[in-house]
Amino acid sequence: MKTRVAVWGTGNVGRPAIRAVLGHRDLELAAVIVSNPAKVGCDAGELAGVDPVGLLATDDWRGLLCENKPDALVYAANADTRPAEAFMELLACLEAGVNVVSTAFYPLLYPECGMKEAIAPVRDACERGNSSVFVSGIDPGWAMDMLPVLASGVVADIEEIRVQEVFNYGVYDQPQVVREVIGFGGSMDTLPQMLEEFSLRMVWEPMLRIMANALEINLQSIEVHVERRALERSVDVPGMGLFERDSQGAFRFEVRGICDGKARLVVEHITRIDDECAADWPYPPQGQGCHQVLIKGSPNLVLSLHGHDPVEPGPAGGGNGIAANRIVNAIPAVCAAANGILSSLDLPPINGAPQVRR
Repeated sequence: MKTRVAVWGTGNVGRPAIRAVLGHRDLELAAVIVSNPAKVGCDAGELAGVDPVGLLATDDWRGLLCENKPDALVYAANADTRPAEAFMELLACLEAGVNVVSTAFYPLLYPECGMKEAIAPVRDACERGNSSVFVSGIDPGWAMDMLPVLASGVVADIEEIRVQEVFNYGVYDQPQVVREVIGFGGSMDTLPQMLEEFSLRMVWEPMLRIMANALEINLQSIEVHVERRALERSVDVPGMGLFERDSQGAFRFEVRGICDGKARLVVEHITRIDDECAADWPYPPQGQGCHQVLIKGSPNLVLSLHGHDPVEPGPAGGGNGIAANRIVNAIPAVCAAANGILSSLDLPPINGAPQVRR
C-alpha cells in the first residue's frame, strides 16, 4: 500500500511538494491544507500548477488529524513569521502519530546542537505519537550538508570546504520575509533579524555540525562574520515594490567551523536585492542565483548548481523544487525510522528511484 501524505501549505515549497508527491511511485496525496479562505475547495493539482487531481484543499487540519489521519505530512506553511503557532501545529501532528518532513523548524536540523527548549517537547511528542520528524535545511538543505560530504570523496589533501548561496532575492516570492526578516529596504542602522548572530548560528551551525560529524572533523568553535551594503540607487522590484537608495541592498555572511585555528568548513551567503549592488562581490556563474560547493584541495573542486523547474520557471523555482523534492523523497525512510528527531545522518542515502517515470 502507498504511504498517504498530506501537504500543509501551497507556497514556494508546498506547490512543488504536491507535484513531488503526485509523481512518487510509493506515495499517495491524501490531503492539502491551506490557510487562505480563497483556496479552500480548490483542486490540489491546480493549486500546484498542474492538471486537476480530484482532491480539494481544506483548512480543517484538526479534523484531518482526527478523522482522516495521513501517514506523513509535508509541513510547508510559513514558520518564519509565525514561529510559535507553527511549532504548536508541528507538535499536534507528531502527537497524533503523523510523521513530518519540513524545511522549517531550524532548531530541529541537528538535535545534537539544537536548543533544549525546542528539542525536548518535540522528542516528547514523537514518543507519545510514535512518530518522527525530519527537517532539511534551507538554501536548500541537502546542498549544505550531504552534497559537500559526497563531493569530498573525490578530493585529496582538503584544506577547506565552502558551501555558498549566491542569489538575487528580487526573484524570491516572499516579500514579507524579504523585507521584515532579511531586512532588504530597511535602514542600515538596524541589523535585521536574519543577520543577528543568534539567527545565523541557529540556522546554519547545524549544517556545519552535520558535515563535521560525517567527515570526522572536531570543530573547536563557530565564528560568524557579516558585511552589508547600501543600495546606490532606488529600485522597483516587481511584486515587492520600491527599495530606496541608501537602504540595505546586499549582505554577505559566513558561518565558519574552526578546527585547529583554521576555518575548515564555511557556509557563505552572498545576497542582493539589486544586481548592481556590491559589484565587487561574487556573482553566480549565470543567471541570478546558484548554490555552490567549493573544496580547496587536490584538485580544487567547484560544483555549481541551479535547477530549472518546468512548472515554475525562474531562478527561485528550481531552488524551491529541489528543497521540496528532497523532503518528499525522504518520506518512506522517515516513516520507517525509529521515532524521534532525525537528521541527514540518521537516514539512508535518498535517491530518485521512485520518481523515475515508467
